[in-house]
Amino acid sequence: MGQVTPASGSAAPVERPPSGTRLDPWLGSYADRTHGMRASEIRALFAVANRPEVVSLAGGMPNLAGLPLDDLAESAQRLVASRGQTALQYGSGQGDQTLREQILDVMRLEGISAHPDDVVVTTGSQQALDLVTRLFINPGDVIVAEAPSYVGALGVFRAYEADVVHVPLDAHGLVPEALEETLTRLAAQGRTVKFLYSVPNFHNPAGVTLSRERRPRILEIARRHGVLLVEDNPYGLLGFSGDPLPAMRSMEADGVIYLGSFSKTFAPGYRVGWAVAPHAVREKLVLASESAILCPSNASQLAISTYLTEHDWKGQIKSFREMYRERRDAMIGALKEHVPDASWTVPDGGFYTWVRLPDGLNAQAMLPRAITALVAYVSGTAFYADGQGADHMRLSFCYPTPDRIREGVRRLAGVISAERELVEIFGTGTGPERRIVEPPAPDLA
Repeated sequence: MGQVTPASGSAAPVERPPSGTRLDPWLGSYADRTHGMRASEIRALFAVANRPEVVSLAGGMPNLAGLPLDDLAESAQRLVASRGQTALQYGSGQGDQTLREQILDVMRLEGISAHPDDVVVTTGSQQALDLVTRLFINPGDVIVAEAPSYVGALGVFRAYEADVVHVPLDAHGLVPEALEETLTRLAAQGRTVKFLYSVPNFHNPAGVTLSRERRPRILEIARRHGVLLVEDNPYGLLGFSGDPLPAMRSMEADGVIYLGSFSKTFAPGYRVGWAVAPHAVREKLVLASESAILCPSNASQLAISTYLTEHDWKGQIKSFREMYRERRDAMIGALKEHVPDASWTVPDGGFYTWVRLPDGLNAQAMLPRAITALVAYVSGTAFYADGQGADHMRLSFCYPTPDRIREGVRRLAGVISAERELVEIFGTGTGPERRIVEPPAPDLA
């Protein structure tokens, strides 16, 4: 095809940048920060893990079977009929006033006292985390995060070119002495720490909870070092015993940004979360949110608000807690029976247990064999910024039934046994190069 000659006086045709590739001619045009972006190991598993014959112990999908779907459908119909002009219209960048007042009732269960103006409604707490990171992080700034840490947070931090420095957890949560040492060392190096990121309750992925005694210590250390705390708390009301622990935001208002969500206590499909922040930070969060999405979905917000008004949401949370406790017990019982030489956390709430494999095994290398055996998990490497974690895996007990959980762990035990044989032949944790493959189609005959 010949080149078109431009008409007299018209601009010459613009040539594409020469630095691309045949697959992506615009490769040379992307911002530098895009080169650090990559798919999470969890999302990469979805294509195979969601097949019905695969027992997925990988994803953190809430189990919605107990929701009163017929009642919710009627509520949605009434909402559109009576308030459709509002629900389907643009709304406030900060979020619906009534919903923000109701969010205060939810947070009060964890001791948080706030004003509706302190709350910014977001498209899930994931957007709140993105906005906070956007506001505070310049390339090269340090974020201190637990080791391991939530994979979705690490993806956000990587996208904004932060340098993540990990601080270890133990059975009682973030270790105060390790945090003190890390912040002191970073200060001596002249490195800027913008915030500490923590999932204190029923940690994702570790399943541990920051003890009541440690919470004021963590706050005192952060305060003394001038470090903001980002408290990410999607699971706090899903404890299996006793009352919720007091949020760190309830102990310290000026130094804490609190992130909450309805995804785990109601339904993730509405994509409604929130942030509670100090006044000046809140104003910037609203501006950042408006520049990203103009406003959160009015339809989702009013649906959540209607649910909180018309339904026994506290009773629903109690029902979820009982369901997830039964699944936790099935998971721990199956691990004891089938993989007794591994070790694991016993979470007192939430969705996950964190499993350390027997010596010499590599969870990332073992994953293709697991998929072929029709069981899925997430390798521990997904939860570190620095490549650690191959000796661990995260197992999720929130979605499968107890029987499916037990079957999944039984299959996993077979994979571990086979992997041991490979280790004996080829050396620690690898064997021949392997890749994730589609599992065989089930025999339905």
